[in-house]
Amino acid sequence: MTGNDLRQLLLNKWGRSYDIQLRRTRGKIFVQVMWKYLEQASFPMDEGDYIAHLDAIASYLHAWDSVAQVEKYIQHTRENPRLGKAVSIPLDLGERASEWLLEQF
Repeated sequence: MTGNDLRQLLLNKWGRSYDIQLRRTRGKIFVQVMWKYLEQASFPMDEGDYIAHLDAIASYLHAWDSVAQVEKYIQHTRENPRLGKAVSIPLDLGERASEWLLEQF
C-alpha cells in the first residue's frame, strides 16, 4: 500500500481525502481517520504534502503488518468522520507491540 492507495481507499469509502493520524493511547496504537480533508479550503497541507504524509502512514502500516486490518476496517465500518469525531481503528500488533510502543512516530 502506498499513500495514493490509502487515499483511494478513503475516496472509495467516504468520497473525500481525509487526514489520517497515528495515535498512541493507553498502550495501544490507533489509526484515526480525522474529519478534515484535502478538498477543504482550510486544509493545512497541499496535495504533495498530503500524499507524503499518507506515504509515511502507509510505511508504518507495512512495518506493523497492519495494512489488511486497516483496509478491512475502513471497508466495513458504518462510522463516518465528522467534526470533532474521528474514526478510530485499533491496531493489533501482536507479540511485537511493546517494540513499537517505545518508539516515537
